[in-house]
Amino acid sequence: MAIEVKNKAELDAAVASGRVLVDFWATWCAPCRMMGERIESELEPAHPEIKVVKVNVDEAPELAAGFGVMSIPALFCFRDGAKAAEFVGVTDVAEIAAALA
Repeated sequence: MAIEVKNKAELDAAVASGRVLVDFWATWCAPCRMMGERIESELEPAHPEIKVVKVNVDEAPELAAGFGVMSIPALFCFRDGAKAAEFVGVTDVAEIAAALA
């Protein structure tokens, strides 16, 4: 189950350890909703070891700006606090899982 973060301290704590997918999204964004559904129905059941963190860009614009997010959905993969990959747009969950393997 995804957790929502709204500030840098929460985000830093969430990505500090393990394999983490950070999903920058917005409620009005249809591709974001599509990606969210794929993450929830495909990625999370197949890879319960991956923590999913969601950042609503409307509620946390400073986080989006800090990551240089210009288009959403923007997906960032972290392994033990280090960025491993990033994707923009609707992405195949197999690619995300491979980036976090």
